[in-house]
Amino acid sequence: MGWLQRAAPPRLSVLMVCMGNICRSPTAEGVLRARLQGAGLAEAVHVDSAGTHGYHVGSPPDPRAQRHAQQRGVDLSRLRARRVGEEDFQRFQLILAMDEDNLAELERLRPPAHAVRPQLLLEYARRYAGQREVPDPYYGGPEGFDRVLDLVEDACDGLLLHLRQRLVAPPDGTS
Repeated sequence: MGWLQRAAPPRLSVLMVCMGNICRSPTAEGVLRARLQGAGLAEAVHVDSAGTHGYHVGSPPDPRAQRHAQQRGVDLSRLRARRVGEEDFQRFQLILAMDEDNLAELERLRPPAHAVRPQLLLEYARRYAGQREVPDPYYGGPEGFDRVLDLVEDACDGLLLHLRQRLVAPPDGTS
C-alpha cells in the first residue's frame, strides 16, 4: 500500500477586491489563476476575490465579464461573489483593490493589528504603469470589459513576477 501524497498548502495568498465582486475582482482572480497555472505555481499561491459591499453575494460573475474572459481563455463560471470579511485580513498576504474607492474602504475595514496594507492591483502593471485604477465596466459597453482584461492581464503578469520572487526568497526574508 502506497503513501497518499498531499499537496503542500499554498505558501502565498492573494485577494482581489472590487465593489460588488461580479466584474473586476473575479476577472482578476481568474486571470491570476490562469497565469499561475501556466507558470506551474497554482499549488503555491491561493487566489480569491471579494467585494467591499454585499450587493451580489452568492451571484456568479456578470455574464459580460464571463464572456469576455472566456474569449481570452479564462473561465470565471465557477466563481461566486462574496463580501470581504475581517478574517480575510488574516488569511491573505496580498490584498489588491481595483480602484482608490475600494482601497479606502479596505483601509477602513482593516483591523489595526493587520500589518499588511491593501494596495492597488495596478501597482504591478508594466505596460499600463501610469494607470492607477481598473475602471468599473458595469454600466458601460463591451469595450469596458476588454479594457478591464487588458489592464488586469498586464498587472497579473507583473504580479506573477513578484510572487515568483517571493516564493524563492528565503523564509526569514533575508536575501
